[in-house]
Amino acid sequence: MRRTDQDGGEGERPDIALVISDVDGTLVTTDKAVTPAAAAAIRRLDEAGIAFTVASSRPPIGLAGLVDRLGLRLPMGAFNGATVVGPDLATLSETLIPEATAREAAARLQAAGLDLWVFARGRWWLRDGQAPYTDVERRTLQAEPALTADFGPLLGSASKLVGVSPDFAHLAACEARLAQALGPRAAVHRSQAYYLDVTPPGLDKGSFVTWMSRHLDIPEHRIATFGDAGNDVAMFARGGLGVAMGNADSAVQAKASRVTASNDADGFAEGVARFILP
Repeated sequence: MRRTDQDGGEGERPDIALVISDVDGTLVTTDKAVTPAAAAAIRRLDEAGIAFTVASSRPPIGLAGLVDRLGLRLPMGAFNGATVVGPDLATLSETLIPEATAREAAARLQAAGLDLWVFARGRWWLRDGQAPYTDVERRTLQAEPALTADFGPLLGSASKLVGVSPDFAHLAACEARLAQALGPRAAVHRSQAYYLDVTPPGLDKGSFVTWMSRHLDIPEHRIATFGDAGNDVAMFARGGLGVAMGNADSAVQAKASRVTASNDADGFAEGVARFILP
């Protein structure tokens, strides 16, 4: 999708029937809060007859708080769209990483010096509960990790692997190398500057846009998407209106139709008001 009109001048507003938003870096602030303005924007969408849901790299359990906070009623995309759950977190669709691919990805992530997290069997698994960003993830998911000394038995049932590092440049380089090594056998994207996600092949947030389009019988061109990271670009390409956050890097913004303020400056609420609501 071509980026247009990033600095204002909204022009004619599209006839949007559904908004799908990323969560971290987009809908919530850096400290993982839903602001009153964001919650009010979702209420205004509902009042205008525009449906709303989320697509996230989070596991299903990490979406439960949003259901409670925002009264979400529609299916949600977890694990970058590879799993679809209802607002009660019941699984509607699920695809796992092929075991051979998961084993290779895990080996490569660890060989690169990254901390490995495995999301499998409904849990978040890791070796060291005090490693970098574990406290961030605890706050995000409102859940505790399960500790294991051996990831091997989990890799046949993994929904997502994450390589974690405080060295953002190194993680970006790892993303490029791992994506090249795995090719079409997995989806490889950074969901945060410090998280490198590996999820099932052929499924991403763009495929969730298509899933919701079919589920609600809404044409894709009437779907707006909000995001801030590389794993959100697939949504921009599939939906009719893609809104990048002000905190997104320039490569992500270049793929969006519009750019709003940052997630810490109520960019989601601003984007809804400027680009979607009548």
